[in-house]
Amino acid sequence: MPNRLIQKVTGLFRSKPTSSPVKEPIHIQNTEAQADQDNTARIIAEQTHQIPRKHLDDNAAKVVYRLLDAGYEGYLVGGCIRDILIKKRPKDFDIATNAHPEEAHELFQRSRLIGRRFKLLHVRFGREIIEVATFRAGHDSEENDDDVKGKQAESGLILRDNVYGTIEEDALRRDFTINALYYCVKDHSIYDFTNGYEDIQKKVIRLIGNPDNRYKEDPVRMLRAIRFAAKLDFEIEQATAAPIRQQAHLLQDIAPARLFDETLKLFQSGHAATAYQLLKEYHLLEQLLPSATKAIKKQSDDGLAEALILQGLKNTDRRINQRKSVTPAFLFATLLWHPLQTRMQEILKQNSKMPQLVALHAAANDIIAQQVKRTAIPRRFSTPIREIWELQLRLPKRFGNRAEQLLEHPRFRAAYDLLLLREQSGESLNNLGQWWTQYQSASTQEREQMVSELASDGQPSRKPRRRRRAKNDPRNA
Repeated sequence: MPNRLIQKVTGLFRSKPTSSPVKEPIHIQNTEAQADQDNTARIIAEQTHQIPRKHLDDNAAKVVYRLLDAGYEGYLVGGCIRDILIKKRPKDFDIATNAHPEEAHELFQRSRLIGRRFKLLHVRFGREIIEVATFRAGHDSEENDDDVKGKQAESGLILRDNVYGTIEEDALRRDFTINALYYCVKDHSIYDFTNGYEDIQKKVIRLIGNPDNRYKEDPVRMLRAIRFAAKLDFEIEQATAAPIRQQAHLLQDIAPARLFDETLKLFQSGHAATAYQLLKEYHLLEQLLPSATKAIKKQSDDGLAEALILQGLKNTDRRINQRKSVTPAFLFATLLWHPLQTRMQEILKQNSKMPQLVALHAAANDIIAQQVKRTAIPRRFSTPIREIWELQLRLPKRFGNRAEQLLEHPRFRAAYDLLLLREQSGESLNNLGQWWTQYQSASTQEREQMVSELASDGQPSRKPRRRRRAKNDPRNA
């Protein structure tokens, strides 16, 4: 894409700051041998990697060319290059540059700085956002002034990561080798500092650096290893996998809001069933879903709890692959259904006279309160979760006009789907799901007939309300 063509786009870029220093591009040695961690990149030519230029994002290329024209470095980096190499469509395109966030911000009008722990720039093109990150360096870098830019806890957890460096340092600071590939738009080659290109060919997930230390820096990398292995159908390299079980508890130090986002990425990527099995294998599931894990172990004989979770995750995968919408509310309602039932029975055992619905509400409060300690669930999802659960008690009560009222409930479809999953997982519900499936497609007359047949099958019919007599009624005498 010619630079002059990019400069003709109006309303997007700011004029080049006259005070910004022109930074010379780095020199990267071209070697035939694979790069070791000696700050030397292996340059993979276009005729070798064969990435079609049409698969690159035009808006991301515009951002890179603008950075280059302003005297900075700029590369397409990370998952977008990885996905194109394995013939997948990238979800988004990220850019790495030596321009500091504030310097890059000066170049783009429709952009904003985000983050404090890890400062980034977002450049907006309509609904598309291009993320621009500055090259990072280690916290022992000379640029880290008294932990102002970078800070780590005693455990090794990174608390702040705004120490800027070179592309070589940035490559070694990334998590996995397959995410440390830099695409140069000038000669269309790939710069590989960590043998990531070879690992992609071998389908291997490999951490850059010492796995123990890298997981301590950011325990979420354990979840990312699982997600990439499930999504890409790659194997986790032995040294990368070895510390996970022993360090799984480090996830307890991660903010619940961040773990909620990571859980959605694991279970809403189209490979949730595989991710679940890997989470369970590496003892990470109990860190994300402690009450669900407890229910699975408690019901190991009948297996209903795990069967429901697997049915729910497979259903989620199917919907995503069909490009249908999925909601976190339904996902968590499914994952936590059996813990809810266990807690509800405990409450009813303590107070046998308590109505079932009241016990369900009390149990829901307890289960959600326990879950948000690990993965924060925003109120916009927790309220629908409660409604989906409540409808599981109301769906069997179909007599009178209740069936028609339930059908009009805004959460009916989600509750109906959960009902079907419960039956598919082996729970005996007296063909309730089949009844509701037939009822939805029936005519008005057929629906009335279905409801009337419930009374003959032993279902209670609705009793007529007794009218209260007036005070002056002589029959009161």
